[in-house]
Amino acid sequence: MNCNSERIPRPDSIGTAGGFKKILSFTLLALVLCASTASAKRLSVAVDKANVRSGPGTNNEILWSVGKYYPVDIIKKSGNWYKIRDFEGDIGWIYRTLLKKIPAVIVKGDRVNVREGSGTSFKILFQAKKGVSFKLLKRKKKWLKVKHADGDVGWLHKNLVWGY
Repeated sequence: MNCNSERIPRPDSIGTAGGFKKILSFTLLALVLCASTASAKRLSVAVDKANVRSGPGTNNEILWSVGKYYPVDIIKKSGNWYKIRDFEGDIGWIYRTLLKKIPAVIVKGDRVNVREGSGTSFKILFQAKKGVSFKLLKRKKKWLKVKHADGDVGWLHKNLVWGY
């Protein structure tokens, strides 16, 4: 369901009590569905390395590891653990204190150019591969000023990343 869509009732059902109840029920259902999809909280890894596990607890298998500024969506909480979804839709669990509200992005293309300024006319400083994460420093129209955990700073086009 698209939360921005609007259902227009049939003209013959507006004037009846049953038609009004249908409209009201549909509206309430749409609001609940939209609120639940919008309530996903986005956090980022705040430490140099965090393990993503198969379940909430250190006794669960490590599925993969992620680096600083790796953005994730929180989909569930269990004690001190968050169930997360990443930019590729992969799901796992991360310990709560390893995540913070840090604006961050992650490269979703195979290889992207990180530039000196906010436009394609600016010099390419370096390239970043898919899965490289950055702290978001500034936005300028469709361009994002970012900083890698190693200190490198540059600009990326917003269509090349996920998480902003």
